[in-house]
Amino acid sequence: MKLDPHALWYAWDGWNARLFLAINHAGDNTVWNNAARLGTALGDHHLLPVYLGLLLTLAMRWPRLISLRSVLVYAWANLLLFVSIYGVLQPWAHFPRPLEVFGPQMVHVLGEPKFAHSFPSGHAAFAMVLAASLAFSLPRPWSVVLWLFALWVAWSRIAVGAHFPADVIGGAFVGALCVLVAYGLARLWIRGAKPA
Repeated sequence: MKLDPHALWYAWDGWNARLFLAINHAGDNTVWNNAARLGTALGDHHLLPVYLGLLLTLAMRWPRLISLRSVLVYAWANLLLFVSIYGVLQPWAHFPRPLEVFGPQMVHVLGEPKFAHSFPSGHAAFAMVLAASLAFSLPRPWSVVLWLFALWVAWSRIAVGAHFPADVIGGAFVGALCVLVAYGLARLWIRGAKPA
């Protein structure tokens, strides 16, 4: 049975659509549009090899800054994320994107137009996995940067016309859950690797 996209948990009594339109129409200038495009580009899961390579390099060079355990959590959380979002949630929910709901006249679209698989946002989830995997082990200024990055990516998905607010909140929630599970797996892995 497919989920009803007009259900109260998703529609928020109409506020999901109203918030989308307010954020999506809030700006249309060079700075706004480029910030939205850049946030979406940096939150693309195709950058996983780049981010993983960078984190491994930093962990090996400055282990006090980033632990290998955090990098392991990041990698496992992304594996869980891809399976849960792209393999289960998006095909199962199959919610329409804002462009399909409102039409091209009402949606400020930046980039490739998308019509299906709106819930949850993979970009928001991917950014949340990065932030949640590393933020608690990094010094406070870097943690703040990561949380701001996750917010930026989530905002950008609404600003480019690709997702509703419920989609980015749902994506962030799924990303956080994947990190929690990955932390548990890392704890078991490290405990099993220690000599008896």
